[in-house]
Amino acid sequence: MGARIGIGTVLVDDLVLRFSSDLERDKARAEDMLREALEREMNDSVADLAMGMLRRIQNRLNDSQIELKTAIALDRNNARAFQQLGVTLMCLGEPEDAIPQIERAIRLNPHDPNIASYYWALGSAELVSSRMDDALSLLSKARAANPRLYFIHLWLAGSLALKGDPGAARSAVAASLELRPEVSSLARWRAENPFYTNPRFTALADKTVYAGLRQAGFPDQ
Repeated sequence: MGARIGIGTVLVDDLVLRFSSDLERDKARAEDMLREALEREMNDSVADLAMGMLRRIQNRLNDSQIELKTAIALDRNNARAFQQLGVTLMCLGEPEDAIPQIERAIRLNPHDPNIASYYWALGSAELVSSRMDDALSLLSKARAANPRLYFIHLWLAGSLALKGDPGAARSAVAASLELRPEVSSLARWRAENPFYTNPRFTALADKTVYAGLRQAGFPDQ
């Protein structure tokens, strides 16, 4: 079962970071691998973590929350499970609940090789909570830690525009487009990330990150 969990986790990571070359194929493969593993081994925090991430990708946010809470219950030191729970809570429109989860993840593993994702998650939750200074600081840290992730540039662009730096915001949008040119509008971003369409999240994003991106010249359609 360890091999299936490992393969499923790698597939989910590629989906989350948009390194997958065939999203639908890899979603189906990850589903098969992880479901079989969990059916045979009910107490594996890593498997529940990966399934929780997959459920969010599938826009099954409540199921994602359940899986991630299970992963944490099985291993209270699973930093990434706390971080991913925070992301799911943000997508549910609950950034205030997300923030302490992500902060705990950083405390548990401040030197994680994927620390950029932790800073991005925390900065994004701060941004949709309208704490612009904290958001800008954290998203800048995320970009410095890993400038190869297109979505970090988009979130950073939103925060820069809202802080009154349209030139830097436009540069961040350009960096995102260079990395992933097909995500060229808010509509295409949401189509690729359907978990951003939850109404409670959208209500917050329209006043923050989406508003900033519009100011930076990132179109709706």
